This record gives sequence, structure tokens and C-alpha cells, in this order.
Amino acid sequence: MTPISSVDWIILLIYLFFTISIGLGLRESMTGSRQFLVAGRSLPGWLCGLALAGVSLGSLEVLAMGAAGARYGLSSAAFFGLGSVLPLLFAALYIVPVYYRSKARSVPEYLGLRFDVKTRGLAAIFSAASALLAAAVAVYIMARISASLQLFVILFHAEKLGSRGVLLLTSGILCAIVLLYVVLGGLAASMYTQVMQFFMLVAGFFPVVFFGLREVGGWEKMRAAFASTAATRPWLAGHTGGFGALLLAVAIGCLLTAGYWFTDLSVLQTTFAAENLKAARRAPLLAAALRAVLPFLLIVPGVIAIALPTPHTSIVEHNENGSIFREIYVVPQAQENGQGFVPARTDSIVDPMYGKVLHDSAGHAELDYTAATSGLLAHDVPTGLLGLALTALFACLTSVVAGRIAAFNTIFTCDIYQVWLRKEAPDRHYMVVGRWAALGGIVVTMLLTWLGLRLSSGPGAIDLLLISLAVFNAPLLVTVLLGMFWKRTTGEGAFAGLLLGILAAVAHYGLTLPPGAERGLAGGWIAPLHHTASALTQNVGTALLAVVVNGIVTVVASLLTTPREQSEVAALMYKPAPAPSNVAGWKRPEFLASAILVLSILVTAIFA
Repeated sequence: MTPISSVDWIILLIYLFFTISIGLGLRESMTGSRQFLVAGRSLPGWLCGLALAGVSLGSLEVLAMGAAGARYGLSSAAFFGLGSVLPLLFAALYIVPVYYRSKARSVPEYLGLRFDVKTRGLAAIFSAASALLAAAVAVYIMARISASLQLFVILFHAEKLGSRGVLLLTSGILCAIVLLYVVLGGLAASMYTQVMQFFMLVAGFFPVVFFGLREVGGWEKMRAAFASTAATRPWLAGHTGGFGALLLAVAIGCLLTAGYWFTDLSVLQTTFAAENLKAARRAPLLAAALRAVLPFLLIVPGVIAIALPTPHTSIVEHNENGSIFREIYVVPQAQENGQGFVPARTDSIVDPMYGKVLHDSAGHAELDYTAATSGLLAHDVPTGLLGLALTALFACLTSVVAGRIAAFNTIFTCDIYQVWLRKEAPDRHYMVVGRWAALGGIVVTMLLTWLGLRLSSGPGAIDLLLISLAVFNAPLLVTVLLGMFWKRTTGEGAFAGLLLGILAAVAHYGLTLPPGAERGLAGGWIAPLHHTASALTQNVGTALLAVVVNGIVTVVASLLTTPREQSEVAALMYKPAPAPSNVAGWKRPEFLASAILVLSILVTAIFA
């Protein structure tokens, strides 16, 4: 492992300094709730697009992409590339215009305008809870990575605090930094840091891919090396490619990520802050174009990590001035039992490299794919570039937590406090409430992280990502789509469908458990009545059940109740906009979306 030098630490500290400076610089412009919660709807489209790309690439997503590369190979680009680009393009063309024209500040507020206050309240409570849980998962994952890399053990005197104390202190400091610039600068500060995070991600990961490909021998040798490792994992043999497998990956990607792009305020708020409708539509188009090529930076590191030779404890002898010296290079047991630079899973979260190695039913060591990207970062990266790469990971953490907390601020202030607690108050009062909501959100996030770190083990990044998409985003998907595209949908139908869709998703997640997983974060926390074939099967089943239940209940209940007058809801539904005559064809959103789709298909084909 490359030692972390003072230069690497300086790079990380410089980034943290700039994030705090952004909040301080925007403090004076926070004159009311509009500026604090939606950045005054004054930001240009390019900035909104970069912020959208940044917030959608939090630490969980980045590590999940690397984990998917190590686990399934280059074909996983079909899920994270084309599978997520398709619904993002649909959002740019059809979803975002409806949200923006409604002038809603949040997704629950839109549902309140389209349906009624009870649907808004249910969506607000569920969305606020999911935002805090997602923030806690991001901190939890980053704490595990910090533990595996032993980043802060020396800095915080682990012999006195203990490993868990070091992780809690580290998480607390990072959350305090997020709290500081979100409280001072609101959504605008969060979006500026997300833009900075995106550039840090590119700058930090490009050298990692470059040096990794050079060490493994190039693109083709990397593919061959991964194929040889796949032969040692019988469950993977024959399932890493093929046209049918690619189509299935794209379909699953569309199903699981559609709810994310259509309903998650932490990403949609970047478009709500745009200066006009044109900028709002271009933001997801820019983000889609960037995500189309990001598999080169985020999936390839995982493939490289598992394709490299596995390190082992060794003794090196060398002769110096007639004397023989022996140097012992000790490799942790988890690393020796892993594959390449992907360590084996252990029974310890706080000391993942030194816990007891876990084995599957066949006696093979289970691999901790979550650590694939971070394992490559810590291997043979020159001084300075290591700091840049680690800073990119921490930037992903802080930006995604900031995005979730900013979303929680807006939902709590606009959809809970203003609706149910105090409807009439000075505008500045709601800005103060939003700041206190940020503090409360960070406290709850740290509490949930502390509970997670007390578990003996937990699912990997890719499984946590799929769980969040299936449980948190899928239930809202049908409600939003029917509200925008079916005028017959009623408030009673939307409320009943959303409530039962949420209950169906939570029940399926709580009653099913993947093979070999422990009850808890992986599922089965109600009762493990059914063991699914895999974690992916569990999460696809959760999402499908939520969508089907919500759809059937909403349609039936809407047909049995009286809809609102068409004149009342026409402005809250999708309607084709006339093409402007003074805009060149290649500049129109439809043409840009088609070009981005072709680009994404080409990238997927290259990876396949």
C-alpha cells in the first residue's frame, strides 16, 4: 500500500478549505427562503448540469460502480451507463419541464399541487426519511473505506480512541464540514461543491485508471485477466457477457434508476434551481452525456483491481556492505485471502482488514467488492496523485451528504413545517427553520451511522445502492408518472397507491433475504420468510412489487373516485412544447438527447 504522505494530506485539506469558503462566500446572499432552499432559481444550465452529475456520483455510487466492475466485469457498464442514461434522458424531455412549470420547490409539493395535501404529506414524510437514511449510508460506507485503508488511525491515536472511536470522530468531522457550508450557503453552496466534486473525481480517477492499465498490461490483457479470475468464481462463469445479459442489465438499470431520476429531490433540486426552463432541461442532458462516458473512470478501476496479482506476505533479502538484511512485508489476512486488490470480507466493520475472514457455503473466501476501488487507489499511486484520488472519494462523500441534507431542508421546511405547523410566517423565518433542519438532519445522520457501525457485518456498496433504489425511489415512481401523464388520476387514488406501494416495498425487503446474508441492512429484518436467489433478485422484486401494487391500486381507486376539473390540473401535466423557430435543429433537446443516446450505446458496445 502506498503510504499517505504530507503532500496527500495537504491536497485533502485544500479541498476542505475551499468547500468551507464556498459557504462563507454565499452567506451574505442568503436573504430569504427562496435563496436558501432553491438558490433563487437563478443558476445557469451548465452549472446545474455539472451539479446534477456530481450529486448523482456520491461515494456510494462511485464505490458501487467499482464493485460492479470487480464483480461482473466491463459488462456492468450496461447497468450504470445505458441503463441509467435512458431514464435520465426521459426526465430531461418529459419530467423536468412539468416540475419546473409547476413552480414547486420539491417533489412532495408538486404532488400536493397535482393531488391533495394528504398525498403531499405522505410523500414528504417518506422522502425526508429516505434522504436521511441515504446520507447515513453514504457516511457508513465511507467510514468502512477509511477503516480498510487505515487513513486516520495514526492521526487520531487509535490506541486511545479505539477503531470505532476513530471512525465516529472522522465521520463527525466530515459531517460538521457539510453542515457548515449548507447552513451558510444553502442549496447554492451544495451545488457549487458538487461541481467541484465532479472535477475532483475526474482529476483523481484518471491517473488511477492510467497507471492501473499500464501495470496490468493494457485493455485486452485486463479483459483476459478478469476472465481468468471469473473462472475461479463458478457463480460468475458464463454470466459476464452476451447480448441477452446486456439487455437484461439495461432493463434492470432503467427500472431501478427511473425512480431516482424522476422522484429523488436530492438530484432534481439541481434543476429546480435553474434560471429558466431551457436551463432546467439542459441540466439533465449534460449530466447524461457525462454519465455516458464515466464507466471508463469508475468501472474500469474495479476490473483492474481484481485483475492484478494478489499480494502475499513475503521476505525480501538484500546484501548491503557485506551484510544480509531481511525485510518482511506483511499483508493482512483479508488481503491474502482476496483476489487481486479486492480483499476478502471479514466479520468486522471497524477493522475490516484484520477481522475473521468469511467463507461461503463452498468454503471459498467471500470477496469485499466494496473495497475494490479504494484498494486500487492505495496501490502504487505516486505521491500527490494518491491524495488527489482520496480527496475525490471524500468529495463524493461530502457532496452526496450535502445534497441529501439540502433536500431534507427543503422537504421539512416547505412540506412539513409550512403546511402542518406554521402556514403564515415571514419569509426569513422559513430560512431559519431550514438551517435548524440541517442541524437536525446531520444529528440524525450521525446517529444512524453510529448504529450501522455497531453491526457485525453489512452488505456491500452495490447491494446498498440497489436496496436504496428499490425501497426509497420505486414507490414514488408510479405516483409521479400517473400524475403527469394520466388526467384521470385522483388524489384518493394517488394516496392509496403510494401508501400501499411503500408498504409493499418495505414488506418485501423485510421478509426476504439473499443467500448467506445476515438479517438487518440486507433484508429479512421482519422475518426471513423467503431466501431469494441473489441480492439483485431481491431488489428487482422489491421494485417491481412496489410499482405493480402502486399502479393497480392508483388506477382502480381513481376510477372509483371523482377527478379534479381538467382546467385545474392542465398546467401540472405534461404537454408538448412547440419547437422554437429561431433555434437550430441540432440545439433542440430532442436532437441532443438522441446524440447522447447513441454515445451511450457506443460506450456500452465497447465495454461489452
